Amino acid sequence: MHPPHPDPLPGGERGNRPLGEFGRITRFFKPLAAGFPGARGLRDDAAVFGVPEGRELVVTTDAMVAGVHFFPDDAPADIAAKLMRSNLSDLAAMGAEPLAYTLVTALPRGLDESWLEGFAAGLGEDQHQFGIALAGGDSVSTSGPITLSVTAFGLVPTGRALPRWGGRSGDRVFVTGSIGDAALGLEIAYGRLDIPDEQTRAHLLRRMRRPDPRTTVGPRLIGLASGAMDVSDGLVADLGHLCEESGCAALLHAAAVPLSDAARGAIDGDPVRLALAITGGDDYELLFTAPPAAREALETLSADCGVAIAEIGELRSGTPGEVSVLDAAGSLLPLTRRGWDHF
Repeated sequence: MHPPHPDPLPGGERGNRPLGEFGRITRFFKPLAAGFPGARGLRDDAAVFGVPEGRELVVTTDAMVAGVHFFPDDAPADIAAKLMRSNLSDLAAMGAEPLAYTLVTALPRGLDESWLEGFAAGLGEDQHQFGIALAGGDSVSTSGPITLSVTAFGLVPTGRALPRWGGRSGDRVFVTGSIGDAALGLEIAYGRLDIPDEQTRAHLLRRMRRPDPRTTVGPRLIGLASGAMDVSDGLVADLGHLCEESGCAALLHAAAVPLSDAARGAIDGDPVRLALAITGGDDYELLFTAPPAAREALETLSADCGVAIAEIGELRSGTPGEVSVLDAAGSLLPLTRRGWDHF
């Protein structure tokens, strides 16, 4: 959890009068809806759109609160990117391709319009990169911290959405990309982790602020993965969630967990930092299970998408949700926590 900002963010006016609600919508958000006809130019109370034959909607909602999910003085474009990408990661974990999203903003009355400009610009950059557009939403004022919510819509072939509960004993556990960058970046942001190398610091902080949702990989896991989800609460905790839904236990091999060069340098053999990396969360990588026979197809998928896919463990019979983490010597790695829990 990030510390709350002690004071309201600085206020400001554009000229002699600030933009009102509809002025803000017209200036900052209407352009983001231009690429989605169903948004109707944000001139109506709701969006209207259909679903192509043979497809069904996948819907996900994520909220972010200043002081909990981001630092209040983070760049607004970075805040927008994390908000958007956490939702895109949920779509990818279901095998869905992005379609559209709605946005709710609860903002302090005195928030400078330059913040909104940067926030909208960040959303626009990600819309272009990931092929999604704004369909509508709502904007309200608040006396509390900035609170943001996105509901994202994706399309998946009918009946083919990837479930969490499909893993079976004997399936292997895989993860995309790298794990631990965001957790280590957060420690740097708090000032609790001193990393002298500026390039390493920059990489870890970027991954904390701007995760990389695996939107190209997710849809292609349909037919290969037996169970899937994304890593938001921490690798160990989320593997536990997948196992619980699948009625299995798991062995996780810590030495097989993929680490970036920056994370490896920051950990530097420290078991406490390694434990932080695999439990810290906010990775937004895809965690999935698949039978051993899928390995070759997954190697091809990895090469096609340019995204690393690592085998890190296996499901087994046992207490549903139990995850045993083994170190490089095959000994049980004691963990004081499994991951993040809001409550």
